[in-house]
Amino acid sequence: MLNRFRGEIYLITGALFFSFNGVISTLVLDHLSPFRLTQVRCIGAFAIIFVIVASRNFQSLKATRREIPTLALLGIVGFAAVQAGYFLGIQRGVPLSLVLIIEFTAPIWIVLWIKFVQKKAVPNGMWGGIALAFVGLIFIAKVWDGFTFDLLGIMGALISAFAIAVYFLVGSSVGKTRSAQSITVWGLGMAGLTWAIVMPVWQFPFEVFTMDMNLQGIFDGTLVPGWVLIAWIILMGTIVPYLFVVSGMLKLTPSTSSVIGMLAPVMAGVFAWIWLAQSWAPIQLGGAAIVLVGIYIADKAKIAVTSDK
Repeated sequence: MLNRFRGEIYLITGALFFSFNGVISTLVLDHLSPFRLTQVRCIGAFAIIFVIVASRNFQSLKATRREIPTLALLGIVGFAAVQAGYFLGIQRGVPLSLVLIIEFTAPIWIVLWIKFVQKKAVPNGMWGGIALAFVGLIFIAKVWDGFTFDLLGIMGALISAFAIAVYFLVGSSVGKTRSAQSITVWGLGMAGLTWAIVMPVWQFPFEVFTMDMNLQGIFDGTLVPGWVLIAWIILMGTIVPYLFVVSGMLKLTPSTSSVIGMLAPVMAGVFAWIWLAQSWAPIQLGGAAIVLVGIYIADKAKIAVTSDK
């Protein structure tokens, strides 16, 4: 039974770690710019996972000349551009809720690609599930509160959405010949290299590692060194969730994987409620329920299609 839903379990676990990482990242972002945090996250995660994977099976990391452009696309777009577009939207003043809504239009673009470019049939349940989950996210985010339109910021959020779509589509394709560990190493490596070029490492504010940071919320007043939180972000907020998400992605279709990814904002809201005491309005609770129903319908549509083959 569990083996049948292994892909879903991997993706949900990955979303859980990514969501909790959002809370930890919020604490660090009081002392470090979003782009610098993404840089240290990608470079640090790559260095660690490369050593681990290379020491166990270096052969799995080798790539042919034909594979390198695809792996570069996955890393630069699917790993680096997702964060760049996301933070651009926030920095331009677009409300976080609206940025997230635009970002999670990714499943729509994926399904449209499958339908009109790959010329494959998409079950009605998948369309309905995506629509429901998207409506639920709108309720959770309450996008009608404090709406701000900034063309560059909206474009940044759209770039993030397209990058997520590329991540799932290209990752699924690459996964036919490579392991989850190999894909994660290459993805983080290309993303880390991109950020190192865009933002020189020698200009990094290294004092952030020894700076005391307040845990806030229910732990307000408790101070920990910056390196502790950054180490968590690198290990448990990047390496672990990416391995789970890529492993799940290799077992499911890109459309199903991306829809399950819509759980992340729901889980992030729960963690923010527990840790940071951020309240949920009734309409947001209803939205969370709608998201769960939508994901269930979309995943059931995938199972129905699989069983028909």
